[in-house]
Amino acid sequence: MHTTPTQAVVLAGGQGSRLRPYTDDRPKPMVEIPGTGTPIIGHQLSWLAAEGVTDAVVSCGHLAEVLQEWLDSADLPLRVTTVVETEPLGRGGGLKYAAAHLPAPDRPWYATNGDIWTRFSLREMAALHTERDALATLALARPRIPWGAVETDTFGNITDFVEAPPSPFLINAGVYVFSAAFTELLPDVGDHERATFPRLARERRLAGFPLPHGAYWRAIDTAKDLTEAAKELAAQKA
Repeated sequence: MHTTPTQAVVLAGGQGSRLRPYTDDRPKPMVEIPGTGTPIIGHQLSWLAAEGVTDAVVSCGHLAEVLQEWLDSADLPLRVTTVVETEPLGRGGGLKYAAAHLPAPDRPWYATNGDIWTRFSLREMAALHTERDALATLALARPRIPWGAVETDTFGNITDFVEAPPSPFLINAGVYVFSAAFTELLPDVGDHERATFPRLARERRLAGFPLPHGAYWRAIDTAKDLTEAAKELAAQKA
């Protein structure tokens, strides 16, 4: 039976050192996208709710009180619970700790990194997850390379210049669908991408969902990412 998740975990505990000074007084997911008046996590929660999520657990760490205060005062479109890591658990440990607070631990769940701004159909991703009988499904993005590329022929002659071309490689987009059984495979402390994911990949229990053509995706890692996101938003409204 196909079950679309209605619960999600948002990992929002990172320090965001590359986003300073924006993150000197707030956690990374609380940084606002210029021109929107809304922090990254606000965009995420609205997206999750639009995709059928009714309950979210937000895993906090760095400056947790700032994020909790905003969540308490915001008019949110879904129920939100926060958990705070008293000591760093790593991304895998953070996921496991937060998942223990989901309202239905015996049902599948979404997860997203707290610095991702994206829009695509989570329902389609969940359908693929079910069809593949996967323990975990990763959204896959093809980001643009931040530098201009040079094309050459077999003789080494430069034939063209391509500004910020798409990467030839797919990357982990930081958005997931997890089966209930996946939770117990997460480490108590550590990174699931270095332990759990490689093992499941070898067992062919890990599925990939390439983001549909034209779907918006950006990881907000640096001040330049904020500027680019604002430009892209303005272009969409034009």
